[in-house]
Amino acid sequence: MATNDIEVDELVRDYRRGGSTLRAVDSVSFSVARGELFGILGPNGAGKTTTIKVLLTTLLPTSGRVSVLGHDVTTHVKQVRRRVGHVLGGDKGFYDRLTARQNLTYFADLYEVPHRVQRTRIPELLEQVGLSERSRDRVEVYSRGMKQRLHIARSLVHDPQVLILDEPTNGIDPVGARELRELTAGLTRQGKTVLLTTHYMHEAEAMCERLVVLARGRIIASGTPSTVKRAVGIPRVTEIEVDGLEPERIAAIRGLAGVTSVEVDAVDARQLIQVRTEPDADCLQAVIQALGRVRIGRITTHDPTLEDAYVALVSRAPRDAS
Repeated sequence: MATNDIEVDELVRDYRRGGSTLRAVDSVSFSVARGELFGILGPNGAGKTTTIKVLLTTLLPTSGRVSVLGHDVTTHVKQVRRRVGHVLGGDKGFYDRLTARQNLTYFADLYEVPHRVQRTRIPELLEQVGLSERSRDRVEVYSRGMKQRLHIARSLVHDPQVLILDEPTNGIDPVGARELRELTAGLTRQGKTVLLTTHYMHEAEAMCERLVVLARGRIIASGTPSTVKRAVGIPRVTEIEVDGLEPERIAAIRGLAGVTSVEVDAVDARQLIQVRTEPDADCLQAVIQALGRVRIGRITTHDPTLEDAYVALVSRAPRDAS
């Protein structure tokens, strides 16, 4: 039986503003298994950061139960903090006039990591995040990407089992973002449990084993990226260039199982057929057979992406949620 490192059960978090109450998180439930890379997606104001702060014990839940590695976040605060590392978006959080090595030593002391452990762990972490050659440079000269890599090293200095990454690649160039994604994937291979929030759907689709999508404080979808895409029902689109298309062939394609619509456009002397099918339908061979003996050129299939599903989900979310 799999062990869950994170358990969130019916989490509610309210804020008082003036004489009214704002519900930032509304009955959110999910679990994260040991060694899993789990994603929380959602637009600004969806409740992602509030959920993260509850997990990090910096906010108390209004109601519900939240535990990390079996420790309740409201009653076992010290135990949770000693076992969780976190990386928040942005490049703050370091002493810029200190070197990377000095910063890591400082945070290791705060976590009461023994000096004999620090002597091996800090160089290993600097090597792991690719900063060994720059470890004696002041952090003030680091790029944003380098600071984010140092953030990951800092979050691991006390060897936590659970790592929470809140938009770690935000504002970083594509090369730096790819390096951070590879570094994060490597942590799960080491057995770490990673909770990731991101606005980059391609990142979530490539990295997350499972995820939840939040909107206005509520979960509106959950599961693997493939499950979420299928649940939304966005059609697969296949484009086929042909010569000499006859009208009865289009009628035959429209009658195929799994086909939801067919459109035909003229492209110079050729025709471009756009066939939309149900997400799980594999109709290509049947479509080609229905075309008969027409000359077929380019064939391109566009599968729905997680971004397509995310946009559809968020746009459909009830407006009265809060």
